[in-house]
Amino acid sequence: MIQIYFRNYIRFNQGVRRAVYCSGVSQGFQDSANQCGFSASKPAFQPDDQPRREQSWFGQPRAEGQRGGLIDKLHACGEVFIIWVMSEIEINHPGHPANGTDTQPNLDATGLAALAAAIRRWATELGFSALTIGEARLPPAAGEGLRRWLAAGCHGEMDYMARHASLRTHPAELMPNVSRVISARIHYWPAATPAAEVLGNGTLAYVSRYALGRDYHKVVRTRLQKLAERITSAVPASTRVFTDSAPVLEAEFAQRSGLGWRGKHTLLIARDPGSLPSSGSCFFIGEIFIDLPLPVDTPVSGHCGRCTACLAACPTGAIVAPYQLDARRCISYLTIEHPGPIPEPLRPLIGNRIYGCDDCQLACPWNRRTPQSAEKDFAVRNGLDSASLVSLFAWSEAEFLERTAGSPIRRIGHERWLRNIAVALGNAPHSPELLAALRARAGDASALVREHVGWALERQGA
Repeated sequence: MIQIYFRNYIRFNQGVRRAVYCSGVSQGFQDSANQCGFSASKPAFQPDDQPRREQSWFGQPRAEGQRGGLIDKLHACGEVFIIWVMSEIEINHPGHPANGTDTQPNLDATGLAALAAAIRRWATELGFSALTIGEARLPPAAGEGLRRWLAAGCHGEMDYMARHASLRTHPAELMPNVSRVISARIHYWPAATPAAEVLGNGTLAYVSRYALGRDYHKVVRTRLQKLAERITSAVPASTRVFTDSAPVLEAEFAQRSGLGWRGKHTLLIARDPGSLPSSGSCFFIGEIFIDLPLPVDTPVSGHCGRCTACLAACPTGAIVAPYQLDARRCISYLTIEHPGPIPEPLRPLIGNRIYGCDDCQLACPWNRRTPQSAEKDFAVRNGLDSASLVSLFAWSEAEFLERTAGSPIRRIGHERWLRNIAVALGNAPHSPELLAALRARAGDASALVREHVGWALERQGA
């Protein structure tokens, strides 16, 4: 199957056959066929003689009496290639950028619906698992819940949460003309050593599965930006892309547009349709703010029921009640966001988790059928899915920076990396190799590292 994306705008009301030959696409067909070993090829033209109102600009009707056409097949020595024409945009529309004006076309409801459908197709082509569209506003209850959470100090030392609280609940402060929030998700669970196997071996380091590959900020943002550019190349629109990179209540917007529901662990959970529904919560989400009034999707109902598996599974009791998380007790916060010493009462509970924690997701019944991601960007790097604690503790700062290049792990820095591993070594089974590794860092230049190494040695009885 060959897909054609018209980078230049074509007047389809003049007939596709004429447009094809003028743009050199026909010769491109022949060149492609020759490269594949075919002796000849030609585009087959199917005229559109139906007296119906065709849509251009995803909503503006074509003038009466005009006829269009559709390239639907390419014959090449008996082989048939289906050609999908991805867009029909008339260059003579007054709002088209080629006509020297930024006037936005008068998109009607039908046109906006067609554009929304196209956006979903483009998102699928870019590797997103699902995409939904919602209003660019949140109810007052969302802001009140955030303020209560901050007032209780549950954000720990994440001061930026409090500094930008207003922005999180008022999207127009980030993009004044925003009308809709497009939310998209992409699965990340990699092909890796089973989590239970690593967690059950105290000599190994457990790294949250989302962080085993390339930094998701880069992956998701790049694809969202491509999607935004695809939209703005089709219609005049303003967009802004976010991926856990700005004060946006991402999960709240995603929930309200039907991308999933909030689980009792506060993460978003999705259920894909089918006889064996799957999805769970192991995915990244990102948003595109857009100034077009696209049709919105409806929220989905929650399906947690009476289940409290995530609350029971949390090693540190950070999920203090259904839908309430105290970050100060969360292992992900303690090993990533928290800059100082990890509270001593919580250290034994961390076990061998050196970067993040997946326990609440591993316990969730909806993750039993979590699809394994085929994305190469999320594939395991440097054997971090089952590396030994001792080997990682030996990394110099230069080795740390080299081996975590392009990884989300890099942002915590070498000092916190050693702090986290020292705690895990304190919890690990006793061995001469382990003691030697700890003693080698007992005089580390960092007071933070030295303190945690001292704690680990004491816990090991050394």
